[in-house]
Amino acid sequence: MKRETLLLLAIVLLGLNLRPVLAAIGPLLDRIQADSGLGHLGASLLTSLPVVVMGLGALAGGQLSRRLGERAGIFCGLLLIALACGWRGLMPDSLSLIASALLAGAGIAFVQALLPGLIKARYAADSGRLIGFYSCAIMAGAALSAALTPWFAAWLSWPLALSVWAWPAFAAAGLWWRTAPIDLVPPQAAGSRLNLWRSPRAWLLITFFGLGTGGYTLVLAWLPPYYTALGWSAQASGLLLAALTLCEVVAGLLVSSLLPRFTDRRVLLAVVLSALLAGLLCLLWAPLALAGLSCLLLGVGIGALFPLSLVVAQDHLDDPRQTGDLLAFVQGGGYLIAACAPLLAGLLRLYADDLRLSWLAMAVVTLGLMVMAVRFKPGSGHFHLHRAALS
Repeated sequence: MKRETLLLLAIVLLGLNLRPVLAAIGPLLDRIQADSGLGHLGASLLTSLPVVVMGLGALAGGQLSRRLGERAGIFCGLLLIALACGWRGLMPDSLSLIASALLAGAGIAFVQALLPGLIKARYAADSGRLIGFYSCAIMAGAALSAALTPWFAAWLSWPLALSVWAWPAFAAAGLWWRTAPIDLVPPQAAGSRLNLWRSPRAWLLITFFGLGTGGYTLVLAWLPPYYTALGWSAQASGLLLAALTLCEVVAGLLVSSLLPRFTDRRVLLAVVLSALLAGLLCLLWAPLALAGLSCLLLGVGIGALFPLSLVVAQDHLDDPRQTGDLLAFVQGGGYLIAACAPLLAGLLRLYADDLRLSWLAMAVVTLGLMVMAVRFKPGSGHFHLHRAALS
Protein backbone atom coordinates (compact mmCIF):
# COMPACT_ATOMS: atom_id res chain seq x y z
CA MET A 1 0.00 0.00 0.00
CA LYS A 2 1.33 3.43 -0.97
CA ARG A 3 2.51 5.74 1.78
CA GLU A 4 -0.03 8.43 0.84
CA THR A 5 -2.88 5.90 1.12
CA LEU A 6 -1.57 4.81 4.51
CA LEU A 7 -1.46 8.44 5.61
CA LEU A 8 -5.13 8.89 4.65
CA LEU A 9 -5.96 5.69 6.56
CA ALA A 10 -4.03 7.01 9.57
CA ILE A 11 -6.06 10.25 9.47
CA VAL A 12 -9.28 8.22 9.55
CA LEU A 13 -7.97 6.18 12.49
CA LEU A 14 -7.05 9.39 14.28
CA GLY A 15 -10.65 10.52 14.01
CA LEU A 16 -12.00 7.18 15.20
CA ASN A 17 -10.01 7.46 18.44
CA LEU A 18 -11.05 10.97 19.45
CA ARG A 19 -14.45 10.22 21.02
CA PRO A 20 -14.59 6.71 22.59
CA VAL A 21 -13.13 8.05 25.83
CA LEU A 22 -16.17 10.36 26.04
CA ALA A 23 -18.94 8.34 24.39
CA ALA A 24 -18.25 5.15 26.36
CA ILE A 25 -19.28 6.86 29.61
CA GLY A 26 -22.95 7.67 28.92
CA PRO A 27 -24.45 4.17 28.65
CA LEU A 28 -22.68 3.10 31.86
CA LEU A 29 -23.14 6.32 33.80
CA ASP A 30 -25.67 4.94 36.29
CA ARG A 31 -23.35 2.04 37.20
CA ILE A 32 -20.31 4.32 37.35
CA GLN A 33 -22.11 6.70 39.69
CA ALA A 34 -23.32 3.86 41.92
CA ASP A 35 -19.89 2.22 42.20
CA SER A 36 -17.70 5.32 42.36
CA GLY A 37 -19.93 7.64 44.37
CA LEU A 38 -19.97 10.36 41.71
CA GLY A 39 -22.95 12.71 41.92
CA HIS A 40 -24.72 14.31 38.96
CA LEU A 41 -22.27 17.23 38.90
CA GLY A 42 -19.23 14.94 39.13
CA ALA A 43 -20.66 12.74 36.38
CA SER A 44 -21.08 15.75 34.10
CA LEU A 45 -17.40 16.59 34.64
CA LEU A 46 -16.42 13.33 32.91
CA THR A 47 -17.63 14.93 29.68
CA SER A 48 -17.16 18.63 30.44
CA LEU A 49 -13.54 18.50 31.66
CA PRO A 50 -12.11 16.81 28.54
CA VAL A 51 -13.96 19.32 26.38
CA VAL A 52 -12.52 22.22 28.40
CA VAL A 53 -9.01 20.81 27.99
CA MET A 54 -9.70 20.26 24.28
CA GLY A 55 -10.54 23.93 24.00
CA LEU A 56 -7.45 25.11 25.86
CA GLY A 57 -5.27 22.77 23.82
CA ALA A 58 -6.72 24.04 20.57
CA LEU A 59 -5.95 27.63 21.57
CA ALA A 60 -2.36 26.53 22.14
CA GLY A 61 -2.22 24.80 18.75
CA GLY A 62 0.32 27.24 17.33
CA GLN A 63 2.71 26.65 20.23
CA LEU A 64 2.23 22.88 19.93
CA SER A 65 3.04 23.00 16.23
CA ARG A 66 6.19 25.05 16.73
CA ARG A 67 7.49 23.08 19.72
CA LEU A 68 6.59 19.50 18.77
CA GLY A 69 5.63 19.56 15.10
CA GLU A 70 2.57 17.82 13.68
CA ARG A 71 4.06 14.32 13.61
CA ALA A 72 5.31 14.18 17.21
CA GLY A 73 2.45 16.25 18.62
CA ILE A 74 -0.26 14.00 17.19
CA PHE A 75 1.66 10.89 18.25
CA CYS A 76 1.86 12.21 21.84
CA GLY A 77 -1.85 12.99 21.76
CA LEU A 78 -2.75 9.43 20.83
CA LEU A 79 -0.53 8.07 23.60
CA LEU A 80 -2.26 10.31 26.14
CA ILE A 81 -5.67 9.02 25.01
CA ALA A 82 -4.48 5.43 25.33
CA LEU A 83 -3.03 6.04 28.79
CA ALA A 84 -6.26 7.71 29.95
CA CYS A 85 -8.33 4.72 28.85
CA GLY A 86 -5.92 2.25 30.47
CA TRP A 87 -5.90 4.23 33.71
CA ARG A 88 -9.67 3.78 34.03
CA GLY A 89 -9.29 0.02 33.94
CA LEU A 90 -6.64 0.00 36.66
CA MET A 91 -8.01 2.67 39.03
CA PRO A 92 -11.79 3.15 38.65
CA ASP A 93 -12.33 5.45 41.64
CA SER A 94 -13.95 8.88 41.25
CA LEU A 95 -10.74 10.94 41.42
CA SER A 96 -8.99 8.73 38.87
CA LEU A 97 -11.95 8.95 36.52
CA ILE A 98 -11.84 12.74 36.63
CA ALA A 99 -8.03 12.83 36.30
CA SER A 100 -8.16 10.45 33.33
CA ALA A 101 -10.78 12.71 31.75
CA LEU A 102 -8.31 15.60 31.94
CA LEU A 103 -5.55 13.44 30.43
CA ALA A 104 -7.82 12.30 27.61
CA GLY A 105 -8.86 15.87 26.89
CA ALA A 106 -5.21 16.86 26.52
CA GLY A 107 -4.59 14.02 24.09
CA ILE A 108 -7.63 14.89 21.98
CA ALA A 109 -6.58 18.53 22.01
CA PHE A 110 -3.16 17.70 20.56
CA VAL A 111 -4.69 15.87 17.61
CA GLN A 112 -7.51 18.33 16.92
CA ALA A 113 -5.22 21.34 17.12
CA LEU A 114 -2.61 20.00 14.70
CA LEU A 115 -4.49 17.92 12.14
CA PRO A 116 -6.65 20.52 10.28
CA GLY A 117 -3.60 22.50 9.12
CA LEU A 118 -2.03 19.29 7.87
CA ILE A 119 -5.14 18.46 5.82
CA LYS A 120 -5.29 21.97 4.37
CA ALA A 121 -1.59 21.84 3.43
CA ARG A 122 -1.41 18.38 1.85
CA TYR A 123 -4.89 18.22 0.28
CA ALA A 124 -5.64 21.86 -0.48
CA ALA A 125 -7.84 21.13 -3.51
CA ASP A 126 -10.16 18.86 -1.53
CA SER A 127 -9.61 19.99 2.05
CA GLY A 128 -13.26 20.78 2.76
CA ARG A 129 -14.39 17.30 1.88
CA LEU A 130 -11.52 15.63 3.75
CA ILE A 131 -12.22 17.65 6.88
CA GLY A 132 -15.82 16.51 6.56
CA PHE A 133 -14.77 12.86 6.29
CA TYR A 134 -12.38 13.24 9.22
CA SER A 135 -15.28 14.68 11.23
CA CYS A 136 -17.37 11.66 10.28
CA ALA A 137 -14.63 9.34 11.52
CA ILE A 138 -14.79 11.16 14.87
CA MET A 139 -18.52 10.46 15.09
CA ALA A 140 -18.07 6.86 13.95
CA GLY A 141 -15.69 6.29 16.85
CA ALA A 142 -18.37 7.62 19.20
CA ALA A 143 -20.96 5.25 17.68
CA LEU A 144 -18.73 2.19 18.06
CA SER A 145 -17.88 2.94 21.66
CA ALA A 146 -21.47 3.73 22.65
CA ALA A 147 -22.72 0.48 21.13
CA LEU A 148 -19.96 -1.88 22.25
CA THR A 149 -18.97 -0.63 25.69
CA PRO A 150 -22.14 -1.84 27.49
CA TRP A 151 -21.59 -5.31 26.04
CA PHE A 152 -17.94 -5.29 27.10
CA ALA A 153 -19.12 -4.27 30.58
CA ALA A 154 -21.54 -7.21 30.69
CA TRP A 155 -18.74 -9.67 29.81
CA LEU A 156 -15.96 -8.07 31.85
CA SER A 157 -16.66 -5.10 34.14
CA TRP A 158 -17.29 -1.43 33.48
CA PRO A 159 -13.67 -0.37 34.32
CA LEU A 160 -12.24 -2.96 31.93
CA ALA A 161 -14.83 -2.04 29.31
CA LEU A 162 -13.63 1.58 29.44
CA SER A 163 -9.99 0.48 29.22
CA VAL A 164 -10.58 -1.55 26.03
CA TRP A 165 -10.39 1.64 24.00
CA ALA A 166 -6.71 2.06 24.83
CA TRP A 167 -5.80 -0.59 22.23
CA PRO A 168 -7.19 1.18 19.12
CA ALA A 169 -5.41 4.35 20.25
CA PHE A 170 -2.09 2.49 20.55
CA ALA A 171 -2.65 0.97 17.07
CA ALA A 172 -3.41 4.38 15.54
CA ALA A 173 -0.30 5.86 17.18
CA GLY A 174 1.86 3.13 15.64
CA LEU A 175 0.42 3.61 12.16
CA TRP A 176 0.71 7.39 12.41
CA TRP A 177 4.38 7.26 13.45
CA ARG A 178 5.15 4.92 10.59
CA THR A 179 3.38 6.85 7.82
CA ALA A 180 3.53 10.55 8.73
CA PRO A 181 6.46 12.46 7.23
CA ILE A 182 8.48 14.67 9.55
CA ASP A 183 7.80 17.95 7.72
CA LEU A 184 4.04 17.93 7.24
CA VAL A 185 3.19 21.62 6.85
CA PRO A 186 5.50 24.16 5.21
CA PRO A 187 6.80 26.93 7.49
CA GLN A 188 4.65 30.02 7.68
CA ALA A 189 5.94 33.14 6.02
CA ALA A 190 7.11 35.93 8.30
CA GLY A 191 4.52 38.62 8.91
CA SER A 192 1.53 36.43 8.00
CA ARG A 193 0.50 35.48 11.53
CA LEU A 194 -3.13 36.00 12.46
CA ASN A 195 -4.30 38.15 15.35
CA LEU A 196 -7.69 36.50 15.65
CA TRP A 197 -8.49 37.93 19.08
CA ARG A 198 -9.38 41.25 17.41
CA SER A 199 -11.57 39.82 14.67
CA PRO A 200 -15.39 40.00 15.20
CA ARG A 201 -15.82 37.40 12.47
CA ALA A 202 -13.55 34.95 14.31
CA TRP A 203 -15.62 35.42 17.48
CA LEU A 204 -18.80 34.80 15.50
CA LEU A 205 -17.32 31.54 14.21
CA ILE A 206 -16.29 30.54 17.74
CA THR A 207 -19.78 31.16 19.10
CA PHE A 208 -21.45 29.27 16.25
CA PHE A 209 -19.14 26.28 16.55
CA GLY A 210 -19.34 26.26 20.36
CA LEU A 211 -23.12 26.40 20.62
CA GLY A 212 -23.56 23.78 17.91
CA THR A 213 -21.01 21.45 19.49
CA GLY A 214 -22.77 22.03 22.81
CA GLY A 215 -25.69 20.08 21.38
CA TYR A 216 -23.33 17.22 20.62
CA THR A 217 -21.76 17.14 24.09
CA LEU A 218 -25.18 17.44 25.74
CA VAL A 219 -26.57 14.46 23.85
CA LEU A 220 -23.36 12.47 24.30
CA ALA A 221 -23.37 12.91 28.07
CA TRP A 222 -27.05 12.82 29.00
CA LEU A 223 -29.14 11.05 26.34
CA PRO A 224 -28.46 7.51 27.70
CA PRO A 225 -29.15 8.53 31.35
CA TYR A 226 -32.34 10.27 30.14
CA TYR A 227 -33.62 6.98 28.72
CA THR A 228 -32.41 4.79 31.58
CA ALA A 229 -34.40 7.08 33.88
CA LEU A 230 -37.40 6.33 31.66
CA GLY A 231 -36.90 2.59 32.21
CA TRP A 232 -34.51 1.53 29.44
CA SER A 233 -31.54 -0.77 30.09
CA ALA A 234 -27.93 0.37 29.74
CA GLN A 235 -27.56 -1.76 26.59
CA ALA A 236 -30.71 -0.29 25.03
CA SER A 237 -29.73 3.30 25.82
CA GLY A 238 -26.22 2.63 24.51
CA LEU A 239 -27.65 1.24 21.27
CA LEU A 240 -29.85 4.31 20.94
CA LEU A 241 -26.81 6.58 21.28
CA ALA A 242 -24.93 4.36 18.82
CA ALA A 243 -27.82 4.53 16.33
CA LEU A 244 -27.96 8.30 16.73
CA THR A 245 -24.22 8.52 16.18
CA LEU A 246 -24.50 6.27 13.13
CA CYS A 247 -27.05 8.75 11.77
CA GLU A 248 -24.48 11.46 12.51
CA VAL A 249 -21.88 9.62 10.44
CA VAL A 250 -24.22 9.13 7.49
CA ALA A 251 -25.36 12.76 7.67
CA GLY A 252 -21.77 13.97 7.91
CA LEU A 253 -20.71 11.88 4.92
CA LEU A 254 -23.69 13.08 2.91
CA VAL A 255 -23.16 16.75 3.67
CA SER A 256 -19.42 16.41 2.99
CA SER A 257 -20.23 14.92 -0.43
CA LEU A 258 -22.67 17.74 -1.17
CA LEU A 259 -20.29 20.55 -0.23
CA PRO A 260 -18.98 21.18 -3.80
CA ARG A 261 -22.57 21.75 -4.97
CA PHE A 262 -23.39 24.31 -2.28
CA THR A 263 -20.95 27.19 -2.23
CA ASP A 264 -23.58 28.97 -0.15
CA ARG A 265 -23.36 26.86 3.00
CA ARG A 266 -26.46 28.55 4.44
CA VAL A 267 -28.74 26.26 2.43
CA LEU A 268 -27.28 23.18 4.12
CA LEU A 269 -27.19 24.90 7.49
CA ALA A 270 -30.91 25.70 7.30
CA VAL A 271 -31.81 22.05 6.69
CA VAL A 272 -29.43 20.77 9.34
CA LEU A 273 -30.51 23.17 12.09
CA SER A 274 -34.19 22.49 11.34
CA ALA A 275 -33.58 18.77 11.85
CA LEU A 276 -31.77 19.44 15.14
CA LEU A 277 -34.63 21.60 16.42
CA ALA A 278 -37.24 19.00 15.46
CA GLY A 279 -35.27 16.24 17.21
CA LEU A 280 -35.06 18.24 20.43
CA LEU A 281 -38.81 18.89 20.33
CA CYS A 282 -39.42 15.15 19.95
CA LEU A 283 -37.36 14.53 23.10
CA LEU A 284 -39.53 17.07 24.92
CA TRP A 285 -42.97 16.02 23.76
CA ALA A 286 -42.82 12.22 23.39
CA PRO A 287 -39.39 10.74 24.20
CA LEU A 288 -40.63 7.13 24.30
CA ALA A 289 -43.11 7.16 21.43
CA LEU A 290 -40.80 9.21 19.18
CA ALA A 291 -37.44 7.77 20.29
CA GLY A 292 -36.60 6.53 16.80
CA LEU A 293 -37.61 9.75 15.08
CA SER A 294 -35.75 11.91 17.59
CA CYS A 295 -32.67 9.70 17.11
CA LEU A 296 -32.83 10.21 13.34
CA LEU A 297 -33.41 13.96 13.49
CA LEU A 298 -30.78 14.62 16.15
CA GLY A 299 -28.30 12.45 14.27
CA VAL A 300 -28.86 14.37 11.04
CA GLY A 301 -28.67 17.73 12.79
CA ILE A 302 -25.62 17.11 14.97
CA GLY A 303 -23.79 14.95 12.45
CA ALA A 304 -23.97 17.47 9.64
CA LEU A 305 -23.55 20.58 11.80
CA PHE A 306 -20.11 19.58 13.14
CA PRO A 307 -18.32 19.30 9.76
CA LEU A 308 -20.29 22.24 8.36
CA SER A 309 -19.11 24.45 11.23
CA LEU A 310 -15.48 23.56 10.49
CA VAL A 311 -15.91 24.00 6.74
CA VAL A 312 -17.61 27.39 7.15
CA ALA A 313 -14.63 28.50 9.23
CA GLN A 314 -11.98 27.19 6.84
CA ASP A 315 -13.77 28.84 3.89
CA HIS A 316 -12.55 32.19 5.21
CA LEU A 317 -8.84 31.61 4.47
CA ASP A 318 -6.65 29.99 1.84
CA ASP A 319 -3.23 29.77 3.50
CA PRO A 320 -2.76 26.37 5.26
CA ARG A 321 -1.02 27.76 8.33
CA GLN A 322 -3.53 30.57 8.72
CA THR A 323 -6.38 28.10 8.27
CA GLY A 324 -4.85 25.88 10.94
CA ASP A 325 -4.56 28.87 13.28
CA LEU A 326 -8.17 29.89 12.61
CA LEU A 327 -9.57 26.38 13.11
CA ALA A 328 -7.54 25.95 16.28
CA PHE A 329 -8.88 29.29 17.56
CA VAL A 330 -12.47 28.43 16.62
CA GLN A 331 -12.28 24.96 18.14
CA GLY A 332 -10.47 26.26 21.22
CA GLY A 333 -13.05 28.85 22.17
CA GLY A 334 -15.87 26.71 20.82
CA TYR A 335 -15.04 23.69 22.96
CA LEU A 336 -14.90 25.89 26.05
CA ILE A 337 -18.45 26.98 25.25
CA ALA A 338 -19.54 23.41 24.44
CA ALA A 339 -18.17 22.14 27.75
CA CYS A 340 -20.82 24.20 29.56
CA ALA A 341 -23.73 22.23 28.05
CA PRO A 342 -23.35 18.91 29.94
CA LEU A 343 -22.23 20.77 33.06
CA LEU A 344 -25.33 22.98 33.07
CA ALA A 345 -27.49 19.93 32.42
CA GLY A 346 -25.94 18.24 35.44
CA LEU A 347 -26.68 21.30 37.57
CA LEU A 348 -30.27 21.44 36.33
CA ARG A 349 -30.68 17.76 37.13
CA LEU A 350 -29.62 18.42 40.72
CA TYR A 351 -32.63 20.69 41.23
CA ALA A 352 -35.23 19.40 38.76
CA ASP A 353 -34.16 15.72 38.55
CA ASP A 354 -35.26 15.92 34.94
CA LEU A 355 -33.44 16.64 31.69
CA ARG A 356 -36.35 18.15 29.80
CA LEU A 357 -35.25 21.65 30.78
CA SER A 358 -31.88 20.95 29.12
CA TRP A 359 -33.51 19.88 25.86
CA LEU A 360 -35.70 22.99 25.95
CA ALA A 361 -32.66 25.23 26.51
CA MET A 362 -30.84 23.60 23.57
CA ALA A 363 -33.90 24.14 21.36
CA VAL A 364 -33.77 27.87 22.14
CA VAL A 365 -30.02 27.88 21.38
CA THR A 366 -30.74 26.20 18.02
CA LEU A 367 -33.08 29.05 17.09
CA GLY A 368 -30.19 31.41 17.85
CA LEU A 369 -27.90 29.38 15.59
CA MET A 370 -30.40 29.77 12.74
CA VAL A 371 -30.19 33.54 13.11
CA MET A 372 -26.38 33.45 13.20
CA ALA A 373 -26.17 31.22 10.11
CA VAL A 374 -27.78 33.93 7.98
CA ARG A 375 -24.53 35.92 8.28
CA PHE A 376 -22.46 33.25 6.52
CA LYS A 377 -23.04 34.55 3.01
CA PRO A 378 -20.22 33.41 0.66
CA GLY A 379 -17.37 35.92 0.75
CA SER A 380 -19.08 38.10 3.35
CA GLY A 381 -16.38 37.67 5.98
CA HIS A 382 -13.36 36.60 3.92
CA PHE A 383 -11.73 39.97 3.27
CA HIS A 384 -12.98 41.41 6.56
CA LEU A 385 -11.18 38.64 8.40
CA HIS A 386 -7.97 39.36 6.51
CA ARG A 387 -8.07 43.09 7.31
CA ALA A 388 -9.04 42.75 10.94
CA ALA A 389 -7.08 39.67 11.89
CA LEU A 390 -3.74 39.98 10.18
CA SER A 391 -1.12 41.60 12.38
